[in-house]
Amino acid sequence: MTSPIDIEGGGSSVVVDGEPEPKTKPEDETLVGRSPGQLMWIRFKRDRTGVISAYVVIFFFLIGLLAPLIAKLYGKTPYTVYADERPELFDSAGVPVQPNGGISGEFWFGLEPGNGYDVFTKLIYGIRNSLGISLAVTLATVLTGIVLGVAAGYLGGKTDYVISRVIDFLLAIPSQLFFIASMPVVVSLFVSPRDETPVYVRVVALISVMWVLGWMSLARILRGTALALREREFIEAAKVSGAPPGRIIRKEILPNVVTPILVQATYMLPNFVTAEAGLSFLGVGLVEPTPDWGQMFSKAATELVMQNDITYMFFPGISMIVFIVAFNLLGDSVRDAFDPKTAR
Repeated sequence: MTSPIDIEGGGSSVVVDGEPEPKTKPEDETLVGRSPGQLMWIRFKRDRTGVISAYVVIFFFLIGLLAPLIAKLYGKTPYTVYADERPELFDSAGVPVQPNGGISGEFWFGLEPGNGYDVFTKLIYGIRNSLGISLAVTLATVLTGIVLGVAAGYLGGKTDYVISRVIDFLLAIPSQLFFIASMPVVVSLFVSPRDETPVYVRVVALISVMWVLGWMSLARILRGTALALREREFIEAAKVSGAPPGRIIRKEILPNVVTPILVQATYMLPNFVTAEAGLSFLGVGLVEPTPDWGQMFSKAATELVMQNDITYMFFPGISMIVFIVAFNLLGDSVRDAFDPKTAR
């Protein structure tokens, strides 16, 4: 057997007597580049906690979105007063006769003591209303925080001074006390105190009140980020090229603040869910017969329910705990995916 003969100064070997050619690296092999978004998605998919939390959050949103269809298939509505329509299901005090709040194949989560609403349909509609209001508040506060925070950070000068002082003033106001005190005032602007308040008026008031004191933290974060970005070379190059401030903000600043926007939004939404539920619990948010997480907690805290049907608290309590924990874990996972240096 003979072997390849290396020719001095040549770029390849000569093969004789049927020896196989040496393996060479294909010339068409190239490295595939990935964008920051693709890298973030890859890191997020590797986080099992984040993926599970995302599925839980999606499940809750699907429940809220499909609540009318689920109730139709279930055959009941959250507004039917079974204490009047089927009094044989309740005792003289309005408590379900069957144990565990009347849980059965007909009423999956039982019946509410007092009026006798179906707990299952009231829960899924409560999820729908709470998440819908909280999502609207989150979108409004994110948009406001982006506009004012980026404008203050990039434009600077008097614009930055005025916006920063407004942020400082609003941050000094106790948010929960402001919500409780301002809700009746805002509602009275639309409806006379002598008239019954429509549901849409309460919804608009809730969104407005929580929006007023909800955007400042994101605006302050984006202001600091924009202050740092406006000194970067690519921003200076855009200025030298004659690009107007509006174009620089849209094309150069905003793409670089996506990370704090997404991370803060995942923390803000569950906070608004608990705030909205707290207002309904205190009686200044949504009230009966409108289903709502907080309104269900308010009902569960009454003496009639506490003494006769402790299981009523189980369903709204567990669902809210699972949602809030899952959304907070999702926010941590999104933050870690964008910035692996902060990984837990």
